[in-house]
Amino acid sequence: MLEKVMALEFTPFLLSFKLAFITTLILFCISLFLAWSLAQSRSRFKPVFEAITALPIVLPPSVLGFYILYALSFHSPVGRFFQDVLGIKLVFNFTGLVVASCFYSLPFMVQPLQSGFEALPKNMLEASYIAGKSKIETLFLVALPNIKPALMSAIIITFAHTVGEFGVVLMVGGSIPGETKVASVAIYEMVEIMDYTSAHIYSGIMVFISFVVLLCVYIFNRQESHRLGGVV
Repeated sequence: MLEKVMALEFTPFLLSFKLAFITTLILFCISLFLAWSLAQSRSRFKPVFEAITALPIVLPPSVLGFYILYALSFHSPVGRFFQDVLGIKLVFNFTGLVVASCFYSLPFMVQPLQSGFEALPKNMLEASYIAGKSKIETLFLVALPNIKPALMSAIIITFAHTVGEFGVVLMVGGSIPGETKVASVAIYEMVEIMDYTSAHIYSGIMVFISFVVLLCVYIFNRQESHRLGGVV
């Protein structure tokens, strides 16, 4: 077994972590303002935007992957523009995986942040506005420091969810070694060729990573709850 482990190619894991890191960074920058806007919104159309944001949770990965693949391909105006004008091909490469992952993991970043913002006491935000702070200043100086558990959950779960992606990344990126062949795709191919030993090792690593990620979230949230309880 040890020899089998040593002989395995771990590039798919490095690709998965690279994809997860970049996706999480991009989604944090986008979702921070989106979640803040949704939390502050009183519009009657708010449920519509929330439903659109949450769609990747309920849509089959094959459906979402198909539409992303079409949108990024040369057959769509978007894909044609990027390829003809900017010289960027968005399918079957790492760039396409990042774009697809941002769509697929969006709700896992937005929803925890939005819940955290909505749970903030209204008088805390009102006091900030009365003190002359703008909405942006209130977001970064008041709201964000007070939703650490939600912030940590959003970042870690988004990262872990992206590491475990399969259907969407397979449709958009395929399985190009060193480029788009992430860990989940590698496991699928091992099972296809009945290399169950390698599949067990890869899957075991994924299970361990997922467990550690969730454990970190729960430990951090518990410590934050105790700290806030002690302050109160």
